[in-house]
Amino acid sequence: MNVKLNDTVLVVTGKYAGKKGKVTATKPKTGKIIVEGVNIQKKTQKARRGNDISRIIEREGPIDASNVMVICPECSAPVRVKYDVTGDKKVRVCRKCGAVLDKAYVKKNAKDAAKEAKPEKRVRKRARKAEAGAAEAEVSETEEIAGETEETPVEAEAEKEEE
Repeated sequence: MNVKLNDTVLVVTGKYAGKKGKVTATKPKTGKIIVEGVNIQKKTQKARRGNDISRIIEREGPIDASNVMVICPECSAPVRVKYDVTGDKKVRVCRKCGAVLDKAYVKKNAKDAAKEAKPEKRVRKRARKAEAGAAEAEVSETEEIAGETEETPVEAEAEKEEE
């Protein structure tokens, strides 16, 4: 199936043709998907308790996955999905602009790039707090030392008058 959960799709055929919506559920075994606001069905709900009332509920019904086209988030156009192998992963790609349609893959790549740029050393919380406290102490000591060697203009004038 070319359509995955949380994809934005355009309904191509049927009663709801031309309507856009977000995929809320997929059923790969039957090739059906449920799209937000599409194929609204009315269902009667029976009262289960003594104080409940019976009512008619409207809910989305499944439609065939072949009746929709995925909307590319980059070029905002309904596109046919192309598969491409990048590294060890098989990802969905837009045929028009070449953007990767798999959001999870894009996020993982961004995280991997950040990790490769700066490998972070694993440190326990207690050790982090101790390091932060030590760093603050060093900063305050250097400020005190710098403050002792530097003279303010008022102090410099007072020394000149004493001489």
